[in-house]
Amino acid sequence: MAPERRDLEQVIGKLFVVATPIGNLSDISQRALDVLRQVDLIAAEDTRHSARLLEAYSITTRLLAYHDHNEDHQSVVVVNKLLAGQDIALISDAGTPLINDPGYRLLAAVHDAGIQVVPVPGANAAIALLSVSGLAVNSFTFEGFPPVKGQQRRDYYAKWSKSANAHVFYESSHRIVDSLNDALAVLGGERMVTMGRELTKTFETIKRCTLAELCEFVQADPNQQKGEFVIVVSRSEVDLSGEEVEVREMLEKLLPILSVKQASRVAASLTGQKKNKIYQMALEMQQD
Repeated sequence: MAPERRDLEQVIGKLFVVATPIGNLSDISQRALDVLRQVDLIAAEDTRHSARLLEAYSITTRLLAYHDHNEDHQSVVVVNKLLAGQDIALISDAGTPLINDPGYRLLAAVHDAGIQVVPVPGANAAIALLSVSGLAVNSFTFEGFPPVKGQQRRDYYAKWSKSANAHVFYESSHRIVDSLNDALAVLGGERMVTMGRELTKTFETIKRCTLAELCEFVQADPNQQKGEFVIVVSRSEVDLSGEEVEVREMLEKLLPILSVKQASRVAASLTGQKKNKIYQMALEMQQD
């Protein structure tokens, strides 16, 4: 909810952590707009970038720069202003603050000072892609951007290559090709992935395919190498043998009404397991 008008007994302000759009300005919530208009100050990662958002909605609240390079100093400034009774909103360049953005030192200091923190939820690129990935993402891990250097990046992929969780990460335009090739070398071409590029923007791309197909798709089109990227990699099938019972029960219901190929495709989509493996199971069941 928006900040309430303070009475004489309320001498400490509140810190509102406000999510902003990741591309489409219409994705901002009415609550976020109300908060940004009513707080005394907005701490922004890039004041010039955030000024465009505020201008679009005729918000005149004063901006304070808060980013990686001044985080220690500005955290003290913000805490002092909160203790003095000012309400402050924290925003990032896009999406939900502190998800791969600066700010945790400020939040730690605010909590330690006994100041109230109020989340104002909204857009987040990783969650947006997970929701449309078409992969099994009931459990997932997120680690921001992979390392820049090749060997470290390959080690990064190897670390969770056998995980039972899906994995979501960000990547930059100038590293996307090399990063996908490293992933291909470590994870193999059959691993299912979903790529989100320029989510919610004019030239948005959402591509679900194997890792080998994604590498080919991105390398073949220079336009697909531009913008901001989110990648979801499907979980490993290691230690998933217990799910075979579920797949078999599903195929028993699908095979009487669908072909082996169609039933396998549907079961693969619902379980997140490889279609080829399920196809072989369906063939054996049909022969039996």
